[in-house]
Amino acid sequence: MLKKLIKEDLDKSLHQGDSFTVGTLRMLLSVIGMKEKEKRYKIFQKNQSLSNEELEKQSDLTDEEMLDVISSEIKKRKEAILLYEKGTRLDLVDKEKREVEILQRYLPPALSDEELTEIIKDTIKELNAKDIKDLGKVIGAVMKKTKSRAEGSRVSSLVKELLTRP
Repeated sequence: MLKKLIKEDLDKSLHQGDSFTVGTLRMLLSVIGMKEKEKRYKIFQKNQSLSNEELEKQSDLTDEEMLDVISSEIKKRKEAILLYEKGTRLDLVDKEKREVEILQRYLPPALSDEELTEIIKDTIKELNAKDIKDLGKVIGAVMKKTKSRAEGSRVSSLVKELLTRP
C-alpha cells in the first residue's frame, strides 16, 4: 500500500537526517489523514451504526485516492512556483521544486505524448466527439482513464488540438 511506502520513506529520511524530505512527507501524510477524516465523516453520516474499528477500516484511502491527493499537492506546488517566479522569489521556487520532486516519486510514470494521444483519439471515437463543443466531455473521460499519469493542462491542450483538426 502506498501509505505504508510513504511511512517507510519517512522513517528512512529521519534516520538519514534529511529534514527537508521528512517535512515534505509529514505534510503529505497530514493531508492524507485529513482526507481520511473527511471520508470517515461521510461514511458515518450514511451509516451511524458502524463501529469505530469498521469506520477506520472503511475510511482508509485507497492507493488510487492517495494518487489523487499526491497529484493535487503537486499541482498546488506548480501553481506556487509560477507565482513565486513572477515575484522573483527564487528561494521559494527552489523549495517548491524540491517538494514536487519528492512527491513525484509516488506517482506512476507519466504517459508519453504518443500514449496520451492514442488514449485521446480512442476516447474521441468512443464518445463520437465531433468538435470543440465536446471538449469537456472528452477531457473528463480521458482524465478518468489516465488518472495521475497525465496533467490536466496537457490533456486539455492535446484534446483541443485533436478536436480542432480538420
